[in-house]
Amino acid sequence: MEIKVHGTLEGCVTPPPSKSQAHRLLICAALGSEPCSIVCCAVNDDIMATMRCLNALGAKITYSSGVFEVTPVSVVRGGILDCGESGSTLRFLVSVAAALGADATFVGCGKLPQRPMGALLDALAPHGVAFARHTGNELPLTCKGTLTGGKYSLPGNISSQYLTGLLFALPLANEDSEIEVTDGLTSASYVTMTLDALRMAGIEIEQQNNIYRIKGNQRYRMPSRVVVEGDWSSAAFWVVAGITGRRPVTVCGMNDDSLQGDSYIVEHLRSMGAFIECNEKGVVAMPSHLFGAELDCTDTPDLVPVLAVAAAVAQGTTVFTGVGRLRYKESDRLVAVKDLLSAFGIASQIGEDTFTVYGGEPVAATAVDSYGDHRIAMSAAVMSAVASGVTTIKGYTCVAKSYPSFFDDFAMLGGETEC
Repeated sequence: MEIKVHGTLEGCVTPPPSKSQAHRLLICAALGSEPCSIVCCAVNDDIMATMRCLNALGAKITYSSGVFEVTPVSVVRGGILDCGESGSTLRFLVSVAAALGADATFVGCGKLPQRPMGALLDALAPHGVAFARHTGNELPLTCKGTLTGGKYSLPGNISSQYLTGLLFALPLANEDSEIEVTDGLTSASYVTMTLDALRMAGIEIEQQNNIYRIKGNQRYRMPSRVVVEGDWSSAAFWVVAGITGRRPVTVCGMNDDSLQGDSYIVEHLRSMGAFIECNEKGVVAMPSHLFGAELDCTDTPDLVPVLAVAAAVAQGTTVFTGVGRLRYKESDRLVAVKDLLSAFGIASQIGEDTFTVYGGEPVAATAVDSYGDHRIAMSAAVMSAVASGVTTIKGYTCVAKSYPSFFDDFAMLGGETEC
């Protein structure tokens, strides 16, 4: 399906709740001892995949009127766990299912069956869990057995989601555990979010540099009611729209002190000369004269597509570093972003762990392929507001993965849309 977009964006917008935090709170609540209400004013495909899989494991979770009502797992089940396209759901819940002793088969769609899982499975296999893969891909994947504690070694340079899954699982083991993270930890802020959710649930984990020590036989005890904060990954698109466009955009409902790594979008853009003010009204992004910079995105890889939009209109060259893992997202995001920029007449270059954008003047793109990647589709829409004329985005419905109402909000800010 295609959508045609253009127009000047201006006004106030409130992004959806953080799916990263929602995943974590749902898992902690499902593993708890008492029911919990999680206020989450909007949902997306990834969050609903986590709810669906937790219900398959034995929880009872319903969603209505902006609230998840969670009754924790009492009798462990299993069977088919459909993760959709959610890498977080898969990588978190493989370890959790193993800790619960569930016989579970994980399935998924899109690019998820090809996304790497081997390092995590290698770490779990010596600890009481057997895995069977049914095809040459990572999915379907069946796990059997009950995860035991002990010493674990896990590479941190592939995905922080591996570590998060183990941090959720090992407090349930009968034995104490220790995880050593090797090769450095990418997207470390997401692990910080995990530790914060675990503390909220009463789980104690000791961290010393790259070592995590976890006591066994702990009990999850969530508060009776928690609220999911606004999503900085989604807010980033509107912040960039404000600084690259002709009118200011104010992003409301955001936590300035958030642990979300993507809240660093403000600092990334300020280093390019952006004028952004955080006040009682929200995050106010003003039209700005941007210049090229070197941006380390090791901890913020999901920001690269929309930051590339800012780089496209900046004066000079912008170099993104720490971006190699983008090849293994919903698309090969380095190729997808390069093609996106090329469609708008902007040159860029892919390196081994870098991405370079040569700033210029974007022109209207007659057609942009989203590659089925929500962040590419949304970035294309933001770029269309900079270019003159009408831009066609192919496969735009993929935004449902993280931000189903994105194009409604685009129109609310004054953008023109035609399906």
